[in-house]
Amino acid sequence: MNRIGFDNDQYVKLQSQKIRDRIAQFGGKLYLEFGGKLFDDYHASRVLPGFEPDSKVKMLLEMKDEAEILIAISADDIERSKRRGDLGITYDEDTLRLIDAFRGIGLYIGSVVITHYRGQPAADKFIKRLETLGIRVYRHFIIPDYPSNVPLIVSDEGFGKNEYVETERSLVVVTAPGPGSGKMATCLSQLYHEHKRGVRAGYAKFETFPIWNLPLKHPVNLAYEAATADLDDVNMIDPFHLEAYGVTTVNYNRDVEIFPVLEAMFRRIYGESPYKSPTDMGVNMAGFCIVDDEACREASCQEILRRYYTAACAARQGLTEQAEVRRIELLMNSLGLSAANRPVVGAALTRAEETGAPAMALELPDGTIVTGKTSSLLGAASACLLNSLKHLAGIDHKLPLIAPGIIQPIQHLKVEHLGNHNPRLHTDELLIALSICAVTNPMAELAIDQLDKLRGCEAHSSVILSHVDEELFKKLGVNISFEPKYQAKKLFHK
Repeated sequence: MNRIGFDNDQYVKLQSQKIRDRIAQFGGKLYLEFGGKLFDDYHASRVLPGFEPDSKVKMLLEMKDEAEILIAISADDIERSKRRGDLGITYDEDTLRLIDAFRGIGLYIGSVVITHYRGQPAADKFIKRLETLGIRVYRHFIIPDYPSNVPLIVSDEGFGKNEYVETERSLVVVTAPGPGSGKMATCLSQLYHEHKRGVRAGYAKFETFPIWNLPLKHPVNLAYEAATADLDDVNMIDPFHLEAYGVTTVNYNRDVEIFPVLEAMFRRIYGESPYKSPTDMGVNMAGFCIVDDEACREASCQEILRRYYTAACAARQGLTEQAEVRRIELLMNSLGLSAANRPVVGAALTRAEETGAPAMALELPDGTIVTGKTSSLLGAASACLLNSLKHLAGIDHKLPLIAPGIIQPIQHLKVEHLGNHNPRLHTDELLIALSICAVTNPMAELAIDQLDKLRGCEAHSSVILSHVDEELFKKLGVNISFEPKYQAKKLFHK
């Protein structure tokens, strides 16, 4: 477990140089569309072991004197209070969070662009809020028949109506709270305005996946398909690159489909297109930094299996369609994957069958699988967590670390005063109780010191965990999955 398959330092170095080369190609100014997450890219760190979640930010910090950040957010998303699924906050709130995060690490925030603007009241309110906070704001408008009507789009009645965003530095990184925010259109609009002003500028795209110089059916690329199964994204050979250079590269359907339109826009702006294919537009060097292909393959297969269980649970909860589950099943079949390839699944289900109650299994860094069962004091997740910490600390499994005198008052508080029907300790409550005991019990303190060793471990629960337990394992860096079934037959599960 936890084999390193990716050279992160090499990646930061190569990626920074590639972007500098692209800036030079366009005479000193580049609009770089950033796809995916700039912060906390945990998907990449899971499928490319050794990739650090903040690698993209580190790369930008290498160029911080040359770079400024431009955030695009759709007025329609503001109006309907669209939320990020991972953080649970609205896109406008996330815009403020991103500004704070960029400033906090020393990156310059140039401005915010409100795209798809047509006078939405909520968007106007947010614009006023940003301006009050001292943030420059620009409006980009709806263009009829975008992106098909190229003559209209690349004209004074199309991009020309958008407000020109004043930028100061050679690298303008265009990012957004989420997909559909209008990053590409913002970049192209700026190219149009820069060209009218006699400024030579270029456009490039930075997305980590799919990795263009890995095989189409490489597990790393298939894991990207699994991650975007809800978007119907499909990896495919870039036909434009193959025709232009006779070289096979991988891209995905949306970029391939939109490329003829982009090429036409480039021709109207520049007189010719600087790119012959969607692959040409990219600046992704991740494929050159894989140092252990087998480690990345195995990590990606585990990610596909986790994505399957995530989709199956979402379908069980009515949050997605069964079609998403079936798409991931097809990916699993293409690689010959099943639950048997995820050892913690069988261990959790076996333990659940033995006890007749929910159970959980966790695979430790040395390959040992530890299980936890449901008891009167602890839920299966809490029991598994405690047993794992004991094993890592070399503490006898039978040795109690938390005195009953600590657990009972917590249970009394939950049931008698906080209205909980379940007296068993959740994982966060378990760790609080263990921390209290650590004041007088050195063994409890030793167990707590093992928490960092759980990062990157695999786990599986025989039932859908509570949000509290799920979030706790995420914070610990445990890659957890669940069976698509509830512990209790109810309609409302808090």
